[in-house]
Amino acid sequence: MDHVPVHFEIPADDPEELARYYQELFGWRIEKTSTDYWMIETDPVNRGVGGGMMKRQMPQQQILVYFQVESVDDFAAQVKGLGGQVVMDKRAITGMGYFAVCLDPQHNAFALWQTDPSAA
Repeated sequence: MDHVPVHFEIPADDPEELARYYQELFGWRIEKTSTDYWMIETDPVNRGVGGGMMKRQMPQQQILVYFQVESVDDFAAQVKGLGGQVVMDKRAITGMGYFAVCLDPQHNAFALWQTDPSAA
């Protein structure tokens, strides 16, 4: 399996305003899917990496990139073994998969993503 970026999230103080900005800047399709989350389609023809947007949870929150892995548990152990940290333990997104949020040894945030339609 290639461990490639598969999703990104953009925190926003005003998600609706920022959605309009990215729609005009890049031509992205951004659609509100719940009261707190907007899905981003960057390239419907070639299936570019998609993303999401949500209300900023804390002032220092930055864009987060998700990387595809075979097992969140196995890679979380590797993150720790190589000097990184797991700052949000494995969580399920029902019907989609699992993720965990990590920091590399220089404190850059990233997420691990394991696709699993049986996630509950």
